[in-house]
Amino acid sequence: MDAGNHSPVSRFIFEPLSDIHTIKIILFLLVLTLYFLTIMGNIFIIFSSLTNPALQSPMYFFLRNLSFLEIGYTSTIIPKMLFNFLSEDTSISFIGCATQMYFFGSLGIAECCLLAAMAYDRYVAICRPLHYSAIMNRTICLQISTVCWLSGVLVVLVPATIIFTLPFCGPNRIKHFFCDLPPLLRLACADIYKSEVIIYTVTVVFIMLPFLLILVSYVHILHAVLKMSSTTHRSKAFSTCSSHITVVTLFYGSAVLTYLRPTSANSWETDEVLSFFYTVVCPMLNPLIYSLRNKEMKDSLKKLMFKKNIL
Repeated sequence: MDAGNHSPVSRFIFEPLSDIHTIKIILFLLVLTLYFLTIMGNIFIIFSSLTNPALQSPMYFFLRNLSFLEIGYTSTIIPKMLFNFLSEDTSISFIGCATQMYFFGSLGIAECCLLAAMAYDRYVAICRPLHYSAIMNRTICLQISTVCWLSGVLVVLVPATIIFTLPFCGPNRIKHFFCDLPPLLRLACADIYKSEVIIYTVTVVFIMLPFLLILVSYVHILHAVLKMSSTTHRSKAFSTCSSHITVVTLFYGSAVLTYLRPTSANSWETDEVLSFFYTVVCPMLNPLIYSLRNKEMKDSLKKLMFKKNIL
């Protein structure tokens, strides 16, 4: 398209998930419930890991970071999404869209890095138990978490800058419920081939590098566990990793299906379903997975419920 014949876009409009009022109300209540469970579940993990002396290990330090991240991750999208269900005006300003996409992307990259850090923590705990305290000391954990957060902040600057310096001159309707990479690129009125190559190269590299670190860590963990002579020790080792493996599978599975499918297979409806899963459902499931499949977290939950009953 020739950008010179059109006015630059100052606002984008989200396509509604449904035009039927009853369905909008049902979706509003569903998303609000999931959002509430996400916030409360992650607050519980943060509170428990800070106040319970049994939850002061590096594993829970990274889990606390992940919970903070999940709260921010969902909060960049869901409040606006809830507003759009009840409002006739589903628009968002150009700056608002850029801000939402940047924070969503940066927190997504940070989550990839944190999941890799948690896998490394499990590798050290199982494969090098005698050196665990020395390797995963407080200073190292703080440095690793800082790198994870900074990686998200810095890496997303590249695709965000490229996208929002492209000309947008109409149409301005986003076929999605938030400002995400693929639907925004489709709206640019310019040749986006080079921009698309750069954006997807940067994105794939910084998403797959943490995944490869996770994979390598678990290859070593599996090798170490299979060498254990005690069935009890094997079971304990697997149980400490099961929650993390489940979360990694859900997060990367839905992300890969969303962003790395062939272009010909893309469809608006499929993209929205997959995006809904990893932006709304997964953050709600993560606290449940870590709470219900972790003995220390279950004990902490029981103590908290017991105190409430006493009061």
